[in-house]
Amino acid sequence: MRRTTIKDVAEKAGVSIGTVSAVLNRRDSVRTVTRKRILNIIDTLNYRPIEAARRRLGSPSEKTLGLVIKEIHNPYFADIIVGAQEEARKHHYRLLVMSSEQVLSREIDAVNVLVAKDIDGLIINPLVDSESDFTHFADLEAHNIPYVMLEGLQKGETEASVVDIDNEKGAYDATRHLVELGHQHIVHLAGPAYSQHTLERCAGVLRAAPLARIVHAGATLKDGYNAVRDELEGALCTALVCYNDLVAIGAMRQLQDQGKRIPEDVSVVGFDDIEVASYLSVPLTTVRVPKREMGRKAIATVLERIHSSVESPSTRILLDAELVVRSSTKKR
Repeated sequence: MRRTTIKDVAEKAGVSIGTVSAVLNRRDSVRTVTRKRILNIIDTLNYRPIEAARRRLGSPSEKTLGLVIKEIHNPYFADIIVGAQEEARKHHYRLLVMSSEQVLSREIDAVNVLVAKDIDGLIINPLVDSESDFTHFADLEAHNIPYVMLEGLQKGETEASVVDIDNEKGAYDATRHLVELGHQHIVHLAGPAYSQHTLERCAGVLRAAPLARIVHAGATLKDGYNAVRDELEGALCTALVCYNDLVAIGAMRQLQDQGKRIPEDVSVVGFDDIEVASYLSVPLTTVRVPKREMGRKAIATVLERIHSSVESPSTRILLDAELVVRSSTKKR
């Protein structure tokens, strides 16, 4: 959806762009009847002028950004929030954080709440599943609220800017590490269906190890624990590459409950490098994601769009991730 511009307002009102600008700047040169007509059209078209002009129109002086994440309890998102807050604070913005808790209706509600609070811009880690219709993103565009995603969509419904990492490469590097250690029986504990990251990481695993087995697990400690218990007990598996560190930690616990040693019996690789990963009794080999930098970069990107006087083209920014080798992997 194309963003409404000052030219659209002027054409609808039958006046010049200069006249609309004069109204936005509260100049006395515009007649009262014309001013009211222009203000009504601004409201009808959901025209959202640049920040300074909105404040002259009487919008609240508090500069506010929104951030919608998937899981408030996940340390991965905690680090993103910290980075985002640091960058927002540096530019004198407050940051409102909401979580969908993996429920699409809650994501939609969160976006609607933040729009109602007249946020200047939004960062979101979107859910993607068979029920997603992405109309809430169209509403953001209709209200001229710039937004940046921390994960792309499976479909092409939006042209939003994205700040992320190359998830396929990260998963490829993790799996290739296991292959180089001599592992032939590799299992990937894949992530939730609502995530584009799941598809990308599965692709990376299979590119490095075409015969790897894919087991659909999820994103939590319990998901990793249950997947190993229900799907892998007695199965031929010498190495696990997991959707994230939480799944890896849950999987390690179940392996230990089964009497298996890590890495002597099964090597395990995670993804994200949350803080606790290096403090485990068997420190976890994982893919380090620059989570705080992602938060900072997402804020910087949305601020660029907020302060731009013209519609900015969407961008896809991929930050570097790196494999961190610790004690949970061993040569076969």
